[in-house]
Amino acid sequence: MARERPPGRGCGALRRCLLGAALLLGLRLFAELRRAGPGSPAHSAPPGPAWRPPGPHLLPAPGPQRGASRRQVIYVRSGRRVPPGGGGSGTPEPSCCAPRGSPRRKGPRWHIDLQPWAGPAQSLDEEAWRFLRYISTTQIACNHMNTDSLATDSSPTHKPWSVCLDDRFNLAHQIRNKQCRLYSLGLGSDDTHFELSMANNGCEVHRFDPSVKSAHILESQHLWYHRLSIDWRDPHPAVAAQKPYSNTRKLGSILNEFGHHKIDVLKADLESAEWKVLENLILEDVLEQIGQLIFEIHLHWPGFEVSGSDSSVVRFWYSLLKELEQKDFRLFYSYKDLSKPQLFLKKDIFNASSCYTLSWVNTRWK
Repeated sequence: MARERPPGRGCGALRRCLLGAALLLGLRLFAELRRAGPGSPAHSAPPGPAWRPPGPHLLPAPGPQRGASRRQVIYVRSGRRVPPGGGGSGTPEPSCCAPRGSPRRKGPRWHIDLQPWAGPAQSLDEEAWRFLRYISTTQIACNHMNTDSLATDSSPTHKPWSVCLDDRFNLAHQIRNKQCRLYSLGLGSDDTHFELSMANNGCEVHRFDPSVKSAHILESQHLWYHRLSIDWRDPHPAVAAQKPYSNTRKLGSILNEFGHHKIDVLKADLESAEWKVLENLILEDVLEQIGQLIFEIHLHWPGFEVSGSDSSVVRFWYSLLKELEQKDFRLFYSYKDLSKPQLFLKKDIFNASSCYTLSWVNTRWK
């Protein structure tokens, strides 16, 4: 007699077969998707090997595709390092977009480079003798100087402001073509003989003096007066808002506001503020925009915001003047004012005057 099978055993076997077949199909589909890679429509990632960044300087280096997202960060950084004119199509650096004709500014420096001490003792005697010898020795010969104020008027109020008119330094050419520009920085001085002479010769003269009554005065065809004081820092906006008539600016800020890219002559009589102003011109690289410098320097005290021992103060002064030399400025005229007290840092020593007028020419000026 036939033996009966338990109910449901055949259905269980069929169920196991179907599950096995489904598992095999799933494994095969998974394997096919892995072989298809990121180009498969089932993925929402960016296209694979056919995609390239927009700029030629951003093309990835040959290699496997693993880690492509990490290299995208490198693309961005390398794009910013492409030098101007390098042919890249990435966004240029802001510094490349200065107005046409304006000088390209370098990053600001924070302090000048101090020169080595004059001697092992680091004494005032050593520093003072080096400094006084330096400002009394011209570094370049100038065959044609404008010293008419010294020659035609013996009044002590008229000082010998001298410019070099040798053709090799271009100022004479600019004067003849009525294209020269003079900036005069002063503090209430009545001596305008030099400015008037330059204006009468056709130079565009801008005199900055906080004591004038109006913001801007056109005194004559070529002579402007501005109620501005040149400082070694710009005022804080809150301070400027509270004192609208006490305008101080850095020279670099004035040049930007006026749209002037070059100054043929910069004359400064700043009553002991000259050291910090000169330091600012050096640190912000404004000197390359200036053809000739005429500075009255004061030695009877350290000057505004200059501190330290006497020997370190003189070392600082000397280091500033050496920075001028490193910028290709050469001293061509030195005048010792014997009408002023013979004081050097409040002492009657070294046979020094408390006031000297020095003139430099930028030998690279075009």
